[in-house]
Amino acid sequence: MSVVNISCYKFVSLSDREVLKADLSARCQALGLMGTILLAPEGINVFLAGSRTAIDAIVATLRADPRFSDLQPKESLSDAPPFRKMRVRLKQEIITMKHPLVRPEAARAPSVAAATLKQWLDRGYDDAGRPVVMLDTRNDYEVAAGTFDNAIDYGIGIFSEFPPRLAEHRTDYAGKTVVSFCTGGIRCEKAAIHMKTIGIEHVYQLEGGILKYFEEVGGAHYHGDCFVFDERAAVSADLQPAAGRVHR
Repeated sequence: MSVVNISCYKFVSLSDREVLKADLSARCQALGLMGTILLAPEGINVFLAGSRTAIDAIVATLRADPRFSDLQPKESLSDAPPFRKMRVRLKQEIITMKHPLVRPEAARAPSVAAATLKQWLDRGYDDAGRPVVMLDTRNDYEVAAGTFDNAIDYGIGIFSEFPPRLAEHRTDYAGKTVVSFCTGGIRCEKAAIHMKTIGIEHVYQLEGGILKYFEEVGGAHYHGDCFVFDERAAVSADLQPAAGRVHR
């Protein structure tokens, strides 16, 4: 497999999105990359595929901007690019929640690393002795591809449905530790901040999402594949394409 696929995001204020769009479009085209970069006032979201050399070059380009210097892309490999074109798009949110008071750049929600989460799930409780509840913040068709064992999900069709559904179940989490998770970290970060805002006390986001979990600890306590938004359709716990097994 010779194609490197990366995904990463960062919540940071962007006031020069038109300039960024032009610069990143030109750079990605010159490197022969395919994929999507989303630019919103709240930050950047990146999904790209290309050769090892091209990927290393675009990551270096992004990190040369002080706002993106700490980007840590998650990687997987495939035989062919899972995207058909290269697009840099301007959006109002890099992930639409329709809760403008949620500003992850102002203060990140507490996070738990993959290895620590596995330890919690191995024994069924966190370091403070609280039961651990896994909360899937993804859409229903993503959950259908695979999820953590005994995870809670609300059967939502779009992410903006998450806040009102959560409100109906807020009291379910009293005395428990809630770990929100998603594909790459962006939705579960917003979800965790929202949960703290509405008074759920013990909340963590899974750092780097399912893909980082797969990368660091494999598929422990997870069943099925992970839906991804490209032509691979899904990846397995070893981060290999599982295309054909999942359909939206």
